[in-house]
Amino acid sequence: MTGIFRETRFRVDGMDCASCATKIDTAVRRVAGVEDVNVSVAAGTMTVRHVARDDIGAQVMRKVGGLGYGLTALDVATERQPAQSEHACCGHGHVAGGPHHDHGHPTILPAGTKPSSHFRAPLPWWRTAKGRLTLACGVALAAAYAIGQFVPGTEPWIFTLAMLVGLVPIARRALMAAVSGTPFSIEMLMTIAAAGAVFIGAGEEAAMVVLLFLIGELLEGVAAGKARASIQALTALVPKSALLEENGRTVEVPAESLAPGAIVLVRPGDRLPADGIIVSGESGVDEAPVTGESTPVLKEAGANVFAGTVNGDGALRVRVTAAAADNTIARVIRLVEEAQEKKAPTERFIDRFSRYYTPGVVLVAALVAIIPPLAFDGLWQDWIYKGLALLLIGCPCALVISTPAAIAASLSAGARRGLLIKGGAVLENLGRITAVAFDKTGTLTEGRPKLTDIVAFGRSEAEVLDYAAALEQGSSHPLARAVLSRAEADGLALLPVEGARAIGGKGVAASADGVELFLGSPEAARERAPLAADELARIETLQDEGKTVSVLVVGGRAAGALAMRDEPRADAAAGLRALAAQGLRVVMLTGDNRATAEAIAGRLGGIEAHAGLLPEDKQRIVSGLKAEGFVVAKVGDGINDAPALAAADVGIAVGGGTDVALETADAASLHARVSDVSEMVKLSRVTMRNIHQNITIALGLKAVFLATTIAGVTGLWPAILADTGATVLVTINALRLLR
Repeated sequence: MTGIFRETRFRVDGMDCASCATKIDTAVRRVAGVEDVNVSVAAGTMTVRHVARDDIGAQVMRKVGGLGYGLTALDVATERQPAQSEHACCGHGHVAGGPHHDHGHPTILPAGTKPSSHFRAPLPWWRTAKGRLTLACGVALAAAYAIGQFVPGTEPWIFTLAMLVGLVPIARRALMAAVSGTPFSIEMLMTIAAAGAVFIGAGEEAAMVVLLFLIGELLEGVAAGKARASIQALTALVPKSALLEENGRTVEVPAESLAPGAIVLVRPGDRLPADGIIVSGESGVDEAPVTGESTPVLKEAGANVFAGTVNGDGALRVRVTAAAADNTIARVIRLVEEAQEKKAPTERFIDRFSRYYTPGVVLVAALVAIIPPLAFDGLWQDWIYKGLALLLIGCPCALVISTPAAIAASLSAGARRGLLIKGGAVLENLGRITAVAFDKTGTLTEGRPKLTDIVAFGRSEAEVLDYAAALEQGSSHPLARAVLSRAEADGLALLPVEGARAIGGKGVAASADGVELFLGSPEAARERAPLAADELARIETLQDEGKTVSVLVVGGRAAGALAMRDEPRADAAAGLRALAAQGLRVVMLTGDNRATAEAIAGRLGGIEAHAGLLPEDKQRIVSGLKAEGFVVAKVGDGINDAPALAAADVGIAVGGGTDVALETADAASLHARVSDVSEMVKLSRVTMRNIHQNITIALGLKAVFLATTIAGVTGLWPAILADTGATVLVTINALRLLR
């Protein structure tokens, strides 16, 4: 299909199991003009990629409404060409920012999307449509029992009437699903089994089976609601109102009305109403609700703060940087919901398996009902009864929900701890990692280097700092911030520059007053200007001290050098030891010189270090590790990391990094702890164990009841319990991951 495509996102009401999602997916794909469909049971959402026609949304809503589900359009993403959309779906989002875009917080979503704002407080179960139907069916069955006790002659048909209270809506859904392309839905199996039971005179059992089925569906809905609420509850962290400074006075306004640029006052103990930058004030801020960081972080003027975090004991004036729909919490929620729509390999396999499994069960049930009476003179009523029981045992709900329930719970649990993982496939891959390649600056180190030395080559130190700061203005790189902080401390006014550009792995260049400027590594600087022997010796001395040296070139001549030193993160050594304990090979990749790299590597336990690397060198090393048979994760935060992040099996970006790295990465850590990588691996491995447990529960219970039904030990009631019970057990087991 060619042309311009549009992505429309919907909230789906009443969808609470994987078979629901399958029916919706199949039906919507049959709508003319629909290119792709992604349905998330956990988020209760559906994203439809379709040709840019205004009538398709209405067709989709009619189709899904016919299946018995409510549908509400949420938002429409930017129209895009086919190639772009395909790329965005492959797990590596396209670049939406650049090296000089410092937004102060992760911008993780694909360009053109907006954070979801569709969260609604769930209704109590007894007010939902399924809850009311279950209660009605239960009341009808109780009434049938009562009437049967007082008027015994009514029993053959009174239970059939009670059964029809619940079965008619189920049969209607089964018919609509069959018309929409899903003939072997669980509703169809349920309808056949109940109708068959009435046919052979087991109306009482049929009524009980329908009630148990409805109870099972209701429990699935309650469990699905808990999983959704675990991540959506983050929206409640943002206060409803804010204190806006306006015309010299402070007024209380709705927090959702705050626009970027507004100044708000945050009193001690208050939650921050928006993402922003502190204009004045100093306070400890509790970021645990957003990043999982348990210790309050000291924030002062110029620091970035997030909506929903709690101000400590000092008043803050904050300039808003993002509207309510675009704040960090909204981004996290949207990221998790989009990730839940991306199926893991295990989930895709089980979906394919269930397409053949369910028709196979129907065939086996038919053979069990027909062959023994025809070939071995068995009683028709007995074998039809067993065949109907097999239909119920064969319902694939528990098997199909086994993987997405665990994936959704795991993604939600990770997000609440500041671990953002972009989909089930990424989550599975994290558990398979055998090697981790770390960037040094800002990842293994604090990312806040201090400018320790300014060495002038024929110019004054003030001029060297002046030109260097002019080149670095607007950059988000930690080394750039060190230069800018020193310039600000010295009271320098930044020179205006033209044509500023980042040269990946080498440095930055621009022109000022018609003079070409460059600041970068000594190797890159030597390509632009010669360095005298004494200048090289001074640079080597600084590097031997474990410092990073950048050389300034002005008008084709070396003007000076700036030396900076960055300290390892407090948790870096412990985080690397945790990875080693998990059996992973750890390497450090840096564009820094060998002496600096070895100094840092030694302080981190003597890890393997590769120094003096350009972006293509990092990519080459990652590719080399993969060629050796390693499953490689690349962890970084800067523009140098983008090619290597894309080349790795899993790319992990740390919080506060540039848009380039965060867009390219498959996973992100909001609080940028090295130990978070180990936590992601642990979360993945625990999740895969949970999935295997779920599959064992689903298939094990079915195997047991299959044998007992054939042997005549169990009948219709235990059969529906085998399906409903397995589904509930699998869901409860998956929800353990939320802890």
